[in-house]
Amino acid sequence: MTKAADPIAVFDRALVARHRERAAARFAQHDFLFAHVAEGLVDRLYDVRRGFPTVLDLGCHAGGLARRLAGEKGIETLVGVELSEGLARRARDAGVAVAVGDEELLPVAEESCDLVISNLALHWVNDLPGALIQVNRALKPDGLFLAAMLGGETLAELRQAMVEAEQDLIGGVSPRVGPQSDLRDLASLLQRAGFALPVVDSDVVTVTYDTAFRLIADLRGMAQTATHRERRPAIPPRAFWPEVARRYHERHAGPDGRIPATFQVMWLTGWAPHESQQKPLRPGTARHRLADALGTTEETTGVKAAPRRG
Repeated sequence: MTKAADPIAVFDRALVARHRERAAARFAQHDFLFAHVAEGLVDRLYDVRRGFPTVLDLGCHAGGLARRLAGEKGIETLVGVELSEGLARRARDAGVAVAVGDEELLPVAEESCDLVISNLALHWVNDLPGALIQVNRALKPDGLFLAAMLGGETLAELRQAMVEAEQDLIGGVSPRVGPQSDLRDLASLLQRAGFALPVVDSDVVTVTYDTAFRLIADLRGMAQTATHRERRPAIPPRAFWPEVARRYHERHAGPDGRIPATFQVMWLTGWAPHESQQKPLRPGTARHRLADALGTTEETTGVKAAPRRG
């Protein structure tokens, strides 16, 4: 597939690959968030009453989601695409078919997949609109795109502590944690990419740690540290991370002394257009609210707890 016109590059994709290479050897010791989100993706997939013979796992890391999907939902062929050779090797060792490739340039034919699924990879993509267009083209008519990526509320506590420490010690701020996306932006991108029946919603996963250093070790171990092109090239002073840890604990520690780390998971669902699909009503023509019909209250986010760490 040809890549769309290059956008302004926010992330250093070569550094994304190096971070994944660095994490490959011990990824299984830090992949709790990937495992947690994989279960959510599988649950959502089971809400769809049909099978998916041909599946592409986009940004498959060490193949955990692919292994979880083995034998499920009528899957006959499942291939992963992974940016890092080291993680791809780990996935192959576990029996997953993986091609080394970039999420921004899909190495698959048009209308070749019944399902494209992605677990916590797309938030490091520079050209997300272009990647979504390519995913849509890769799907057969009425094929499903299902993905999870990190949103803008992720690591809000750590961001605050780092900004304060860096301003005091260095006199400026450098991006050091991941990207920011919100529900409205992602829903708009799905529509612009041509998906039918697009849905975006989010959950908040809160993990607790004994110290900020254990959180940072997990972020490095699952290749989720900063790759922004605008980051400061200089190494921060030795006092920086201890000061971050002190401020983090001072502002956010609970009665038990543990600190929370927030991960906002954005869930994206869209279908490749097909004439059999239900057509949406024109704005203002609906007679009833869905929440009223279900006897519930509308909510835009939820809160889920993941295991304690550290």
